[in-house]
Amino acid sequence: MSEARKAGTLYLVPNLLDDLSTPELVLPALVMDRVRLLRRFVVEGEKSAWRFLSRVLDREALAGVSMERLDEHTEAKDVPLLLSPLLKGEDVGLLSEAGIPCVADPGAALVALAHDAGIRVQSLVGPSSILLGLSASGLDGQRFSFLGYLPQDPLARREALAAIDRGVRQDGATRIFIETPYRNARLLAECIGTLSADTRLCVAASLTGKDERVRSADIASWRATAWELGKEPAVFLIGRAGLSGAPDKGPPCLDRGTRMGHSGNVCRSRKR
Repeated sequence: MSEARKAGTLYLVPNLLDDLSTPELVLPALVMDRVRLLRRFVVEGEKSAWRFLSRVLDREALAGVSMERLDEHTEAKDVPLLLSPLLKGEDVGLLSEAGIPCVADPGAALVALAHDAGIRVQSLVGPSSILLGLSASGLDGQRFSFLGYLPQDPLARREALAAIDRGVRQDGATRIFIETPYRNARLLAECIGTLSADTRLCVAASLTGKDERVRSADIASWRATAWELGKEPAVFLIGRAGLSGAPDKGPPCLDRGTRMGHSGNVCRSRKR
């Protein structure tokens, strides 16, 4: 009886946050070496994937690359088919539009199925705009939540911002969200117009790129000084200034959902 073929590994490949970033300056050498060995990828967008791989692979390797698409339009019944090469022993790279896969993109569905099938999943080290923005914001990094995209309806969006403002004042945890670049200016204006004067807002734009900019200040300061935000990748963070020592009154555990602590737990944990 022939021995069963060993399944391949699903590698979570970090993409660049900014098209003008230099891969060698953003990604570790070991990650670059691993990506150069891969020939099959599952991608959120072909255009951004080819753009990234053309800067990492040589011409011969690039010619041997094949891609399957996994995005918000992929039907649930089609996702298991993407495991086929892995089950046959081939390594596959999962590549997001930007940053770390499976954070604010649909890749998590494939990863969950890979775990269920006993396929090894390995996340490669790379840039995360969420964590880079948080670390540069000066806001509370012990307790935070990532909210993804806010509602597109103007009234619902302003109500969401008002709810975020109340939540920050209640528990002090930082709220993080993103927006499609061409809507950045509108969202920034609504943050400035809706949030309380002493609430702090941070906008981290073009992270890791040559035009990287981070501004963190209370809303009163934002209202007093103009700041142009163009059609560029940006992360928005709302909170209060990070303080050393124990936080003010607030629940030791945040609401269930996307709330995370320092180590990724639902409850706040001590550093180890």
